[in-house]
Amino acid sequence: MMKKRQILTGLLLAVVSALQAQKPVELPVWENGAPNSNGLTEEIMNDPERPANVVEAKLYVYPAKHSNGMAVICCPGGGYAHLSMANEGYNMADWFNAQGITLAVLKYRMPNGHKEVPYGDVCQAMNVMRQHAAEWHVDPAKIGVMGSSAGGHLAASFANLAPSDLRPAFQILLYPVITMEGYTHGGSRERLLGKSPSAKDIQMFSMEKQVDALTPPAFIALSADDRTVPPANSLNYAAALGDKGIPYALHVYPMGGHGWGFRDSFPYKRQWTGELEKWLREINK
Repeated sequence: MMKKRQILTGLLLAVVSALQAQKPVELPVWENGAPNSNGLTEEIMNDPERPANVVEAKLYVYPAKHSNGMAVICCPGGGYAHLSMANEGYNMADWFNAQGITLAVLKYRMPNGHKEVPYGDVCQAMNVMRQHAAEWHVDPAKIGVMGSSAGGHLAASFANLAPSDLRPAFQILLYPVITMEGYTHGGSRERLLGKSPSAKDIQMFSMEKQVDALTPPAFIALSADDRTVPPANSLNYAAALGDKGIPYALHVYPMGGHGWGFRDSFPYKRQWTGELEKWLREINK
């Protein structure tokens, strides 16, 4: 009886320890308040895992216990209207930590037609990560960015538009929105640039047109049957990277649609995570 009780106690302590290990460090992105506003006043939290109308940017950091020096700022998707914080964010923490990589999930503010707002949030998130790099055993030169869908557009924007001294070391894009032209995701474009964007803004926020010699290496994964964000977004971005001599890995899976994130139901989860693991290991050499 005593032995059985000891075993149960040990199991309980293991479960409690695991739950505690998964709790992130929560930090404001703008410690003294953001320098600009998206014009929204109230966040919608009908589902805590899918907040909408986000008005305050936060970072949820999962430091790796056995760090290899790398970190990833993760931008969940949601059409620039809401954020898929779990499926395209939190749920990936254990996987990244197992690779020795610190994951920081960014709850960025929705643009609401203010194009500079989410971009400013991810730039400042990089500053926050660098400020805490020693604390989390992260190499400031090995911090990358990741994004899914509209979050992929934000990640690519940061990778291509940020000042040279702020750009990430690498970019990971899952079924990303890339362009603001005809084959874009209409809802993302309207919420970012408004209903009648200027030709200048369309050009500036079409990431296939912004690739330059300083754009970091990219890992891109998507499904060929994506009916939400046309695969041409990723394919044309990869072509632009190739034209500039930027290393990239492009993985197009035959099925899966859009928004699979870290779901086990995606039939190619083992493939894309395995390929990403190898890619990250190679660029960290």
